[in-house]
Amino acid sequence: MFKKSLLVDMINRSSETPADRRNFLRGMGLLSAGTVGAGLVGTAVTGSAEAATAAPSEGSVLNFALNLEYLEAEFYCYAAYGHGLADAMATGTGTQGGVTGGHRVPFKSKAMRYYAEEIANDEIAHVKFLRTALGSAAVSRPAINLQDSFTAAAVAAGVIEQGETFDPFSSEAFFLLGAFLFEDVGVTAYKGAAPLISTPAYLEAAAGILAVEAYHSGIVRTLLYENGLSAPTNLISDARDALDGSGADKDQGITVGSGGRANLVPTNGDSIAFSRTPQEVLNIVYLTPGSGVTRGGFYPAGLNGEIATS
Repeated sequence: MFKKSLLVDMINRSSETPADRRNFLRGMGLLSAGTVGAGLVGTAVTGSAEAATAAPSEGSVLNFALNLEYLEAEFYCYAAYGHGLADAMATGTGTQGGVTGGHRVPFKSKAMRYYAEEIANDEIAHVKFLRTALGSAAVSRPAINLQDSFTAAAVAAGVIEQGETFDPFSSEAFFLLGAFLFEDVGVTAYKGAAPLISTPAYLEAAAGILAVEAYHSGIVRTLLYENGLSAPTNLISDARDALDGSGADKDQGITVGSGGRANLVPTNGDSIAFSRTPQEVLNIVYLTPGSGVTRGGFYPAGLNGEIATS
């Protein structure tokens, strides 16, 4: 038999909320097992409150990642195929929201269209994987804005002027700039979440997704450089750096120096990818620096799940 402390640890790490833990116990037949079951519930809930102060549960971290994957999947699905995720892939706990904006990009290059389709398929697979891993605890897709949010981000970065519109689905160039807004954020988000995951299987999966997001980022950064889009790309990088609220330089454009030398792999001095905390990531996707923000930008009603406040 498992020791009580081990059971509590397993429950705490596998559940997102106290309700999840109670459901987990009930399913194991422990909730009605007399004083032992009651003791486990009390210890799990109390321990959870103490643990929440130190770090979010693994379930919360995975649901945070799922919220981000919903955004990327919707963006690339519309760009490549002209439609969003199937309704069956948007259900779950929390308030399910719709998607504003998005349409198929009029790709002129067959290669560029193939890139978009491959990345879209990867992001769809990430959503499916995380939903399966989380089971009934998976959050639903929150409301997502793929229209006004891009314009606000582009104005803030200085890519366009106030009163102009930035539509990432209108051309290949705007599509690449829109993709750049997400890709480096995804890499830093998964890197930053790694210390919060201790279950080997989940950690391996997160590392695998991080690697794929890094591949995507490399593709997008290379295409931006090859297409002479370093100026607006670097402006977006600077804006992200200012938005995350970290006070540290965690972002890099695609060129360095006055000569425009390529900088396709953003790393620190040890050539290690940057990390962002969930709160720093939320500052970027909400397009609002500071703490205590619960909605805005790409998520007009906020994220679903316990990690939703910057």
